[in-house]
Amino acid sequence: MKIARFSLPESDPKFGIVDEDELVVLAGDPMFAGFETTGQRVNLEDAKLLAPVIPRSKVICVGMNYAAHKADMHAATLNNPLIFLKPNTAVVGPGDDIVIPPVDGRIVHEGELAVVIGKVAKLVSASDAMDCVFGYTIANDVSARDVMFADGQWARAKGYDTFCPLGPWIETELDISALEIQTFVDGEKRRHGNTSEMLYNVPEIIEFASSVWTLLPGDVICTGTPAGLGGFTDGQRVDITIEGIGTLSNPARNREDNPAGKREGNAAGD
Repeated sequence: MKIARFSLPESDPKFGIVDEDELVVLAGDPMFAGFETTGQRVNLEDAKLLAPVIPRSKVICVGMNYAAHKADMHAATLNNPLIFLKPNTAVVGPGDDIVIPPVDGRIVHEGELAVVIGKVAKLVSASDAMDCVFGYTIANDVSARDVMFADGQWARAKGYDTFCPLGPWIETELDISALEIQTFVDGEKRRHGNTSEMLYNVPEIIEFASSVWTLLPGDVICTGTPAGLGGFTDGQRVDITIEGIGTLSNPARNREDNPAGKREGNAAGD
């Protein structure tokens, strides 16, 4: 079942079940209010799709969770997942602009399977981890790659406003063991991988993350990106497709305080 968060002109955000080209409107947030419907249906094309969830607490990301991407990054071997946080102010929805800040170097896309947590979880074992999952969506872990290396840590490089597009909806029933993930820039394929190639699978990630932080309903875990060419620039469009979910699309534009585009933003390299 696909659950979308959407708005109509002059209305507050609502939730709906995607039924082909319509949305079956729900009475409330299904994560807390269940799947009671109002009887109203809305044409999907008339709705503005929003980020399917705004994390009340945090976005957790896993770095270098695919072997080929890890090799590209020349990363040291760890005995556990490499996890970090993005603020919820980085979250935007389908069709929203990725706003490129005035920093030097590459701005890169990282198309990822995202896990939406459905209940409070602390010190959860891998065997019980899937009981904590509400569903899955697509994330773009946008990164200012050269800022990462310059700062020596990732908070600024990955935490800018708009650097975590999510969408287009949440799929609540999905076998995630072997899903194709593809990322395109202006129609050109840049990244391609499969969730079967993850170094740490979703239950293992939830077990590890919940040993560090209490996971709350609505928290999002981005599970890592496959390898590929990650750069994009002002005016380009990033499309991320995950089998069984759909496509998340976002255009990019330079921030107003740097209209000329300070960074290189090249398409080559990660």
